[in-house]
Amino acid sequence: MTVLPARTDVAVIGSGPAGLMAAEVLAQGGARVTVYDSMPSAGRKFLMAGRGGLNLTHSEELTAFLVRYGDAAPRLEAAITGFPPDRLRQWSAALGQATFVGSSGRVFPQAFKASPLLRAWLRRLDASGVRFLFRHRWNGWDATGQLSFQTPDGQRAAEACATVLALGGASWPRLGSDGGWAATLAAKDVVISALRPANCGFTVGWSAIFRDRFEGQPLKGVALTFGSTTTRGEAMITRIGLEGGAIYALSAELRDTISSSGEAVLYVSLRPDLDMLNLTARLSAPRGKQSLSNFLRKAAQLTAVAIGLLQEAAFASGIPLATLAPAELARLINAVPITLNGVAPIARAISTAGGISFDELDADFMLRRLPGTFAAGEMLDWEAPTGGYLLQASFATGAMAAKGALKWLESLTACMDKSHRQGLPDVKPS
Repeated sequence: MTVLPARTDVAVIGSGPAGLMAAEVLAQGGARVTVYDSMPSAGRKFLMAGRGGLNLTHSEELTAFLVRYGDAAPRLEAAITGFPPDRLRQWSAALGQATFVGSSGRVFPQAFKASPLLRAWLRRLDASGVRFLFRHRWNGWDATGQLSFQTPDGQRAAEACATVLALGGASWPRLGSDGGWAATLAAKDVVISALRPANCGFTVGWSAIFRDRFEGQPLKGVALTFGSTTTRGEAMITRIGLEGGAIYALSAELRDTISSSGEAVLYVSLRPDLDMLNLTARLSAPRGKQSLSNFLRKAAQLTAVAIGLLQEAAFASGIPLATLAPAELARLINAVPITLNGVAPIARAISTAGGISFDELDADFMLRRLPGTFAAGEMLDWEAPTGGYLLQASFATGAMAAKGALKWLESLTACMDKSHRQGLPDVKPS
C-alpha cells in the first residue's frame, strides 16, 4: 500500500458544508489540513441544495430555532449557540455573499445560488493552506491504524493526528453521501441508528387514470394535516405518490407512523382560506347544465388537479362525488383523505434521519470509542425540517468538531512535551 507523502495534522473526510467548515476552523487554529472526498470536486450536494435558491439558515429567534431539532435539540444546542444563524450570515458576508431574509423568514445569499459562495469559500480555504484530495473514498483504517482510501491508483494510506468525519447521510448518493461509512463505524462498535429518509416523499396507490393525467402537477396553496399538525404550502403529485415542501414538514411523523402501522392518512385542505359556511354557500348555487368539474372550477376556484384529487377520494370511498350534498362536498374539499402506504426511497429524500448516536460522542463531538476521531453534520442522529435548519446544523457541528480536534492536538502536544522533558517514551492522552 502506498503512503501519501505529506503528513498532515488533521484529515477532514467529506467536502460538504460540515467538512469544509471544519477545515476552515482547523486552518484558522493553526492546523495543517487535508480534505478528502470520494467525488471529483467539493460540495456537490451543497450545490444541489442551492439549485432552487440556497436557504442558508432561518431568521427566527434562537429558542424557537432550536425547537426545530426535536429530541436532538439538547445535543445540538452547544454547537448551534456557538455558531448561530447571525454568525453564519456574517461568515457569508465576509465571503462577498451578503444575505437577505425572505418573506417566510428564511435566509438566502443575495446571489440566491450556492455556486458563488462555494467558489469564494474554496478560494479562501486554498489561500489558508487547506489541501484537497479528490477521488479518495475512505474505507476505514488499515492494520497499522492509518486512514485507508480507495483511489483510482489503488489503495492508499494517510497518517493524521486527528480526523474529522463529515461524510453526510444517505440521500442523493450519486452526489457522494451514500451512507457507506455506517458499516465501517459499526465494525468498530460505534452505535448507529438506522439511516432513514427525512424531508421525503411518500407513496400512494393512485388510480392509473389519476396518475397518468396529473403526474408532475402541483397542488398550490393547500394545507396538509396529520394528527394535530397542519402545514401550508405546495405538494407535488408524483407517479408514485406525493412530495414537496408542505409534506416534507410532516415527513418525520408520517414516516414513523407508516413504519409502525403500515400506512398514514393525510388530510388535504384544497381551499384552506374559505370557511365552511362560505364554501357551502358557494356550492349551494344552482349547477344548471354545467358539468360537475366545471361547476367546482367556478364555484370553489379549484384547479383541474384539485378536482381530480376529489374524484380520486370519492372513487376510493365508493361514494360518487355528484351525490354529495353541498355541506358534505365542502367538508371533503377541505379535508380530502389520502392514504400514504409507504415512504419514497432514501435516495430521493432531501435529508437523512438516524446516524451516529450522540451517546457515542463526548462534548467535543469526539467518538468515545475512537479517540482523535470526530464526527459532524448529517452523519449524526438528528433531523430537522427544510427552511435553513439542515445547513445551519451542518455548519455548526462542523465548527464544533473542528474546535474539539484543535483541543485534541493541543493535548497531544502538551503530553509529548512533558514526556520529552522527563525522558519518557511518547504517550497519547487517555
